Amino acid sequence: MGDENTTHIRSILLRADWLFDGTGLPAVADATVLVQHGRIQEIYKKPPSRSELPEGCETIELQGCTLLPGLIDCHVHLCLPGDGTPFTQAVSYPQGVIQAIAIRNASKALHVGVTTLRDCGGFPDVLHSLRRSIELGYAEGPRLVLAGWPITITGGHCHYFGGEADGVQCLRQKVREAVKWGADYIKIMGSGGGTPGSISWRPAYRLEEMAAVVEEAHSLNRKAIVHCLCAGAIMNAVRARADEVEHAGFLTGQDAPQSFDLESAKMLADASIPVCPTLSVSEFVIESGDPEVKRWQRTKDENLSNAKKLRDLGVSFVAGSDAGWRWSPFDALHAEMQAMAQSGVTPSACIFAATSQAAKRLGLEGVTGMIRAGLSADLVGVRGRPDEDLHSISKVVMVMKEGRRVV
Repeated sequence: MGDENTTHIRSILLRADWLFDGTGLPAVADATVLVQHGRIQEIYKKPPSRSELPEGCETIELQGCTLLPGLIDCHVHLCLPGDGTPFTQAVSYPQGVIQAIAIRNASKALHVGVTTLRDCGGFPDVLHSLRRSIELGYAEGPRLVLAGWPITITGGHCHYFGGEADGVQCLRQKVREAVKWGADYIKIMGSGGGTPGSISWRPAYRLEEMAAVVEEAHSLNRKAIVHCLCAGAIMNAVRARADEVEHAGFLTGQDAPQSFDLESAKMLADASIPVCPTLSVSEFVIESGDPEVKRWQRTKDENLSNAKKLRDLGVSFVAGSDAGWRWSPFDALHAEMQAMAQSGVTPSACIFAATSQAAKRLGLEGVTGMIRAGLSADLVGVRGRPDEDLHSISKVVMVMKEGRRVV
């Protein structure tokens, strides 16, 4: 890690043709940002003279580019390879192999401009070891927000990670164990999912169980987010006062089409609970040549339609790729933002969902997510104007995390 591109320089001046600060405001032309000691020191309305700058300040010119806050991926699985390996096989690898997969995934995400990510379920020892390795400089990756294992019913979705718990008292204890492990938040499997044997079209937990998990999480100053692939699970999550819903699917049966449920969707909107829709998953499966391509095309169309209806009701989105799951790679956040745009979200709103909106949901609004003096110098330079053409978000020419340039 001694490459000159990753050397921490005390003062850096970044000049770009445009600046999009992540707050939803329009882009600013001829932007100049001063970075010192890993933080954003100042944003200039006009280029400063050399005499105004610290001695020895380096300048990075980003001509034809837009400067953005570092992107935030709110839904990934670092322990999974994202290359189509069956889930049951991927979780059976030796721990050293899974650790290597997680290290590779973290580095890949960082190099495409993701400076913060939230892992939504994996092996706690692998994840916490990875985070500490990044902090110590032995591995390269984004800032990590971790849950460890997701809490799930016995034999439920992602039970291989070790988060099985049933009944109110056992669930409360499981939340406390997660916090003991160092969980930053609590992830709950409100329905089944892609794990063989789990039932994705029915709620996994009874309402009193879901409420106990959320209440215990909140009592320990942790947010609680809920994986929901059916309307019943969404209703339980809302009634339990969860902080976020993942996927927000409306499955009605095994291999059956989804049926948008207006009641549960209105409950989400009325409670102002955001959704992380993970829309790009089906696209990557389709591109892989999966033999069930027709079913996945239907899923893609249903998910985009459901997302548009949720947005029309006023539900807000945060961006999350589900990287690691099935065929979703760790440079998938760009594709997720494109998928959100297909559901009717404007390019500016897509960027907002992957920057300051995401930071707020992760409790990091005072740390990252915006280009604002005093926040961490997590910055991305991309070719073109992503607020006008979202494809520009994938044309990364510069990535900086905490003032350290990595691309």
